[in-house]
Amino acid sequence: MRRLWAVLVALLLAGCSTGPSLENQDAVTAAPGDSHHLTIGSAGFTESDLLAQMYALLLDQAGYRTSLLTVANRELYEPALESGQIDVVPEYAATFADWLNAKTNGADAAPVGSPDLDATMTALRRLATPRGLTVLDPGRAVDQNAFAVSAAYAREHDLKTLSDLGASGLKVRLAAGDECVQRPYCEPGLKKTYGIDITGVDPKGVGTTQAKRAVQSGHDQMVLTTTTDATLGDFGLVLLADDKHLQNADYVVPVVNRARAGSEGVTKALGGLNDVLTTADLASMNQQVDSWRRLARDVARAYLEDKGLLK
Repeated sequence: MRRLWAVLVALLLAGCSTGPSLENQDAVTAAPGDSHHLTIGSAGFTESDLLAQMYALLLDQAGYRTSLLTVANRELYEPALESGQIDVVPEYAATFADWLNAKTNGADAAPVGSPDLDATMTALRRLATPRGLTVLDPGRAVDQNAFAVSAAYAREHDLKTLSDLGASGLKVRLAAGDECVQRPYCEPGLKKTYGIDITGVDPKGVGTTQAKRAVQSGHDQMVLTTTTDATLGDFGLVLLADDKHLQNADYVVPVVNRARAGSEGVTKALGGLNDVLTTADLASMNQQVDSWRRLARDVARAYLEDKGLLK
């Protein structure tokens, strides 16, 4: 059944995957739309589900009718966002900027995402606008790549930041994805920016249980994960601060189809979340879903009610 559903969704989206042409000036100049029914997209992982649920609840309260559609592949959901089959989706500024840049200028195009949020947002909006997309303002929540060590290891060597680790001269075996050996934010960046002595990359994936257990046991000394990883404490791990800002500005940003959801009403409904949502909040909600087995919609509703955003 799951495979059949995936095929059906893929076929459904393929029918409208072209989106507005970059030469179609209507996509650029059309007035912001305000469709009464809005489809909220989710990329299918816990955090994206939580954000989509919060968007839907806030838009419902603002008088819109909403439905949710999960499409785990950006190659499918981004064209659907351009075409208007999906109206709103939570994205990450630097990652989405680089993705649109590659789509527009080719896979070999120089990255436009960077640790500088303002520069990243400028590049993202420049790329999104010709495609009929509006990128709303980012809030405080950011889901970046991050590096964790065991709490015992951090205490033993007095480590709080990646700079501390570099200054320590310790030899570090890193549990990460196999692409880490060439990605600038990973092994090369850790060596160049922080002077960390990476002796090898253990290809156990990004933030996987296997990777965390390797650090917990002492087989590896550090793991590549994310800033909103909800399970670090379960493995006795702690994050080291990226104090020299190696990682890109992957702040959470709502992206909307301008012709259907570019109105002030949508912007206002979603804008309140920016004022309260933090990285720690996202990590806590991820934990409630992933570790406590609560439903994403229930966690999202409880959070919005607690913050006074949902009545």
